Amino acid sequence: MVKHRDSTHLVHQYLRHNKKFPHVWCPGCGNGIVLGALIRAIHQHQYERDDIVLVSGIGCSSRMPVYVDFNTIHTLHGRALTFATGIKLANPKLKVIVVTGDGDSMAIGGNHFIHAARRNIDITTIILNNNIYGMTGGQSSPTTNYGDKSTTAPYTHIEHAFKISELAVTAGASFVARGTVYHADKLQKLIEAALTKDGFSVVEAVTHCHVQYGKLNKLGSNVDMMKWQKDNSITVQKAAKMKEEDVEDKITMGVLMDKPLPNFTKEMAKLKDRAKE
Repeated sequence: MVKHRDSTHLVHQYLRHNKKFPHVWCPGCGNGIVLGALIRAIHQHQYERDDIVLVSGIGCSSRMPVYVDFNTIHTLHGRALTFATGIKLANPKLKVIVVTGDGDSMAIGGNHFIHAARRNIDITTIILNNNIYGMTGGQSSPTTNYGDKSTTAPYTHIEHAFKISELAVTAGASFVARGTVYHADKLQKLIEAALTKDGFSVVEAVTHCHVQYGKLNKLGSNVDMMKWQKDNSITVQKAAKMKEEDVEDKITMGVLMDKPLPNFTKEMAKLKDRAKE
């Protein structure tokens, strides 16, 4: 159990200070805010470090496991959930957490994401959504908005974006929530809630890539983009009272799904017992 209670040094005590620093994230990137929220959520629950496995694929956000002092695995592009599924089934006692980006999870990893939700396997997945492939050059991702620009859509993007959280609800996840890096404390609380859920839990963290996405779409600095999050975010409760057209361009924050459903990990254990009989 972690005994250090000084919040000022809390994040630092979970980092691998002698490895992989300085980090690869651009100054002003929101990924560090998500990492801080995750660490504080883990600390709040007082999980043993050796009981946690942090899994990622490829991308800016997927560098996160490199920096923290847990059991970590940095896997192939789009395959974080397949590795995480194997780990959880091999040792159900572990707290398995996946960190992934919108490109990693929704494009090459989209099929794995849908079926992990459908199975409702006991894994917490945090998806950092910055609307673009930030690390590999600013290409369009599955969450690039219609009419936006990217390096692969210089004359504007003509496809419509995935709504990650809504997709997770439809696919069968037992807990789904959305937060932003501007609302860091609320994001932490959503992650805390997700970690306690029995089944597949998803937290979409809306973050910003001011270097690729922001520059291409003339959205200003990282501060400007965070102000946009502040001004254009509403709670799920408030959205429910508004007209659909008034909500369309807003970020709805909060819990979208929280429902007990059969847990794949436990169902597999029952299946093994029946097979032995």
